[in-house]
Amino acid sequence: MCRLSEILAERGMTMTHLSQLTGITMANLSLLKNDNAKAIRLRTLALLCDALEVSPGELLVVTDPRPSGRS
Repeated sequence: MCRLSEILAERGMTMTHLSQLTGITMANLSLLKNDNAKAIRLRTLALLCDALEVSPGELLVVTDPRPSGRS
């Protein structure tokens, strides 16, 4: 799960400003923000982390893909 929208809100930053800072298109930022991205390039991750001053672990949270009740 990508916490992009939460982090942007915490920083009072818009996606437009983030796009200008990183050079990442609004379309790609939107995919990440809405958790619709199937993958993320390491360069994109690095640009986002630098611009937002976060670590990859703060931006991306791994959730358990297994349905609840299974072990």
